[in-house]
Amino acid sequence: MKNIFLFIQDEILSMNWLNFIIGNLLNSLGINLNNKIGQSLQFFIYDTIKITILLCILIFFISYIQSYFPPERTKKILSRFNGISANIISALLGTVTPFCSCSSIPLFIGFTSAGLPLGVTFSFLISSPMVDLGSLVLLMSIFGYKVAIAYVIIGLIIAIIGGSIIEKMHMEKYVEDFIKNANDIDISSPTLTKKDRIIYAKEQVVGTLKKVFIYIIVGVGIGALIHNYIPQNWIENILGGNNPFGVIIATILGIPIYADIFGVIPIAEALLSKGALLGTVLSFMMAVTTLSLPSMIMLKKAIKPKLLALFIGICTFGIIIVGYLFNIFNSFLL
Repeated sequence: MKNIFLFIQDEILSMNWLNFIIGNLLNSLGINLNNKIGQSLQFFIYDTIKITILLCILIFFISYIQSYFPPERTKKILSRFNGISANIISALLGTVTPFCSCSSIPLFIGFTSAGLPLGVTFSFLISSPMVDLGSLVLLMSIFGYKVAIAYVIIGLIIAIIGGSIIEKMHMEKYVEDFIKNANDIDISSPTLTKKDRIIYAKEQVVGTLKKVFIYIIVGVGIGALIHNYIPQNWIENILGGNNPFGVIIATILGIPIYADIFGVIPIAEALLSKGALLGTVLSFMMAVTTLSLPSMIMLKKAIKPKLLALFIGICTFGIIIVGYLFNIFNSFLL
């Protein structure tokens, strides 16, 4: 069983065979893979192709599943639950929705306008960019199944607890009036055939790839630079075990960056290889995907500053706690 897991990890998810082929190809072209330029080029080509292949496969299957959960159906599902169970279902539904926070915010606004409890919609808003199904598979491809599963479980816990706190504090008055007063127009979705769902999934692959490919290129490029040009002692001093504030620094550094999980994973991979601790790297990833500055600007249009500050505070605190917890169990998970 262990050998099967290792095969899936190394040859299917990590695609070690692809790295081997690219290395041989570059060697045949006379490129020296023992210097920094050759190593950076191999890292860039390998990671770009690997992530793009995984991205296309993941988006196709996730979009096919997503076709069964249009916004109006999701709203009806959520309306059947109350209390903590509603937050749990909302967080779980967030895993099969858009891959970045900016894409999740319009759905959050729609659910809030439809009269769903505010805490429930916030559980969705936190979980959607942070713990989508794509992140599970991509994390497995680089960090292994233990880290991937732990990351998703912790992300869901943050989403559930965060939404529950907001619900208990009765922050509805801090939602902008145009959302609270919006008419709830319930448009029933047409019944889709399997062929329709396949067409929809293909369209999502093309559309999403067009939007995120630039972030993949930038993320892999930054990862290649970190991997081969940034001195290891720099990363260890800033984000390693000798700096007790590494998790906080990583979280703060992640907030101004706008990228989805596909663009930030190559950077995380390079940081980890240079001596950054696992929890510190995951805190950076969570901050990028959940608290990016562009998404907070969008969210500010929908909610008032006090609620926005509470949302940021809950997420930031949760991300930092998660970072330190993962650092404690760093050796066990890797």
